[in-house]
Amino acid sequence: ATYLIERIMDVAAQKLKMDPAEIRRKNFPQPSEFPFKTSGGVIYDSANYEAALDLALKKANYEGLRQKQAELRKQGKYMGIGLSSYVEICSAGPSHAVGGGGWEAGTVRIERTGKVSVLTGVSPHGQGQETSFAQIVADEFGIEPDDVVTIHGDTGRVPSGIGTFGSRGTSVGGTAVYLAAQDLKEKMKKIAAHLLEATPDKIEFGIGKLLVKGNSGRSINFKDVVTVAYNAVKLPRGMEPGLEATRFFEPSNFTFPFGTHVCVVEIDEETGEPRITKYVAVDDCGNVINPLLVEGQIHGGLVQGIGQALHEEVVYDENGQLLTGSLMDYAIPRAHDFPEFELDRTVTPSPVNPLGLKGVGEAGTIGSTPAVVNAVVDALAPFGITHIDMPVRSEKIWRILKGRKAS
Repeated sequence: ATYLIERIMDVAAQKLKMDPAEIRRKNFPQPSEFPFKTSGGVIYDSANYEAALDLALKKANYEGLRQKQAELRKQGKYMGIGLSSYVEICSAGPSHAVGGGGWEAGTVRIERTGKVSVLTGVSPHGQGQETSFAQIVADEFGIEPDDVVTIHGDTGRVPSGIGTFGSRGTSVGGTAVYLAAQDLKEKMKKIAAHLLEATPDKIEFGIGKLLVKGNSGRSINFKDVVTVAYNAVKLPRGMEPGLEATRFFEPSNFTFPFGTHVCVVEIDEETGEPRITKYVAVDDCGNVINPLLVEGQIHGGLVQGIGQALHEEVVYDENGQLLTGSLMDYAIPRAHDFPEFELDRTVTPSPVNPLGLKGVGEAGTIGSTPAVVNAVVDALAPFGITHIDMPVRSEKIWRILKGRKAS
C-alpha cells in the first residue's frame, strides 16, 4: 500500500508541477489532530510527519541535491532523488481487530540470588528482545542488564503467549514484562518500607538499592530485600513469600510508526545500472529502548526493500517453468550495492502502551522500496518516464535510454 501511495504522490507532484516534498507536506495531518481517524476508520495514535520530513531533507541536503541534479542534467548525466513518507501499522494486538488472541503474557521472577528471570510469550528471531527486555527490567529495578535472563520459546516454562509478528514483540510483549515488573516493585517497596520503618509511598528504587525518598542514608540493598522476601521471617504480616508476577497486556489499538526516506541514484548511461549514492532514513518508532537494535532492524529492512526495488523477481517462462529457482538465478543485493546508510529519528511516543513504543520491524522495507523507485523515475524524467514497474533492473533502464532521447 505504501509503495502505491508514494508512487501516486510523485505522479501527482509531477502533474501539478509541485516539488515531491511539498505535496507530501501539504497532505500531512498536524500533530494536534491526533488521535487521527482516517477515512477508512483506522485511528492513528500519534505522529509528527512534518518533523520527520524536515529532518530527512536537512540531512540529505535536499536543496543542494536538486541544484546538483540540474547541473548534471545540463551535462547529460542523470541523477534522481526519491522520497518516501510512510506510515506503518504495528503492535498487532487488539484481539477484536486481529481475530482473537492479540494479548501477550510476561512473567518476571526475582530468584533467591538476586538474579532476574523474564519469561515471555514472544519469540525473538533477530529482533533482540533478549537484550531489550533485560534493559526494561534492569532499568526498573536499578540493577545491571547482565543480571537479567530472558527465557522464550520453551512451552514447558512459558505456557502462555501469542508470538512475534507485526512489530509487536516489544510494544506488546515488552509491556507485559514491564507491568509484571511494576507489580514486583510495589511488593518490594512494601517490604523495604516495613524494614526501614517508612510508608511504601516514601520508598524509591536507586542503583542496587531501595531508599527512603529525600534520605539516601536510610536504604537497603536490592539483594537484601530479595533475601527477606524468600526467608519470610521479616515480611510484613499477611504477605506471601517470593517475588514473582505475571501480567497479560491487551493493547487498546495498533501503533503507527512513520518516517521519511530520501534516496539518491545515478544512472550509468552505457549500462543502465542505477547506483545508489546516498540514502537517508529518518524513522519514528516512538520511544527507543536500545538504539543499536533499532538501527540494526532498519539496516536489514533497507537492504531487503532496496533488493525488491532493484533486483529481486520471480520469473517463469512461457511454459510456467520457474527460471529463478536458486540464488544462481535469483538476484539479491550485496554489500557493494549500497552506500553507507545515514540514519536518524524523531521520537513521538505512543499513548497505546505505557512505554510509549511503536515498533520498527518493517520500517526499512516499507520506506525504502518507493524511495528507490521514485529516485529512478526522477532520474529518467528527462526521457518522459513517469513510471517503471519493479524491479527497476539495469536492462529495463538501458532499453529506455536507447529508445528515447532526453528533452
